[in-house]
Amino acid sequence: MRKNILIIDDSALMRRVTSDIIESDENFRVADLATNGLEAYKFILDNSHKYDAVILDINMPRLNGIELLKRLEKDKINLKIIVSSTVAKEGADITIEALEHGAFDFITKPQTYNACKNSDFGDNLIAKLKAACGIAVDGKDEEIEVLVEAEKYFQKKRKASIVKAKGKKIVVIASSTGGPRALQEVVPYLPQNMDVPVVIVQHMPEGFTTSMAKRLAARCKMVVKEAEDGESLKNGVVYIAKGGFRTTLSESIPGNVCFNVNRGEDEILKPSADIFISSVVDTSYDEALCVVLTGMGSDGTKGILKLKKKKNVYIISQDKETSVVYGMPRIIAETGLVNDVLPLKKIAEKIIN
Repeated sequence: MRKNILIIDDSALMRRVTSDIIESDENFRVADLATNGLEAYKFILDNSHKYDAVILDINMPRLNGIELLKRLEKDKINLKIIVSSTVAKEGADITIEALEHGAFDFITKPQTYNACKNSDFGDNLIAKLKAACGIAVDGKDEEIEVLVEAEKYFQKKRKASIVKAKGKKIVVIASSTGGPRALQEVVPYLPQNMDVPVVIVQHMPEGFTTSMAKRLAARCKMVVKEAEDGESLKNGVVYIAKGGFRTTLSESIPGNVCFNVNRGEDEILKPSADIFISSVVDTSYDEALCVVLTGMGSDGTKGILKLKKKKNVYIISQDKETSVVYGMPRIIAETGLVNDVLPLKKIAEKIIN
């Protein structure tokens, strides 16, 4: 049975283009079209059970996208909403705000009609709809399977208990879909005097992590900032890996661990938790606390498994019930190496402990 999609957009052209893309996939059908937030709100009150996902424009008359999200949040109406707007690229603050108020994910609306017909936009939209509707499959790839089997073998050779190292420590948090909102339930609760650096690898395009860092900083006791190329890591600071860039660590001077931020190669994910966590191996950090939050795919698992071969690693994964998408935390949990599987609201306390 096809999933029912509600499209909310004041542009007749975008309603038509988006409808054509959605109807071209056998998994979906356009159930209703709304021209503004107020009309959409009435549809949702009458048919909230009917919509499997919603495509929501931000800039609209009468009731804009943010106002609609806030109203639904207040009414405790939970829908899988994908924000679609040109504002998403020009005003990252608005996009992050939308995610904080319950949007499932976002997609940048093309600037021209020809760009609307571009296959990349359509493919991206369908992929996000599949994730929102639970159609996307988060499977382990062959490399992860091999790493997991190897880890199980080595686990049998080790002693049951691992002595905690009393050296340099780092906290790494990996997140994707649902991450911006999940991070609001973790980072603001970390104390100002944390004696470790915290690095967040959140899947986002260029420009959006700058906005996310600023919005988190306004709510946090710790210093929060976007990581910069060549910057030395300091205890008590939360660093956000730059969206659209590869971020790794290096240590040319003993004891001085620095960020390397560059365009990278052709990797699909920028930033990538696997790539970042793997780079911790060649630093003087003795211990790592790796936290895997909500998100599609398996990013983070390969990096953690590689790091665990060389360092003392404690692993926390978010539980299924509180994850927007139970992909990344599920894959790391299936390795059998996770120390704690926790609901979102208990993760900050565990990090502190």
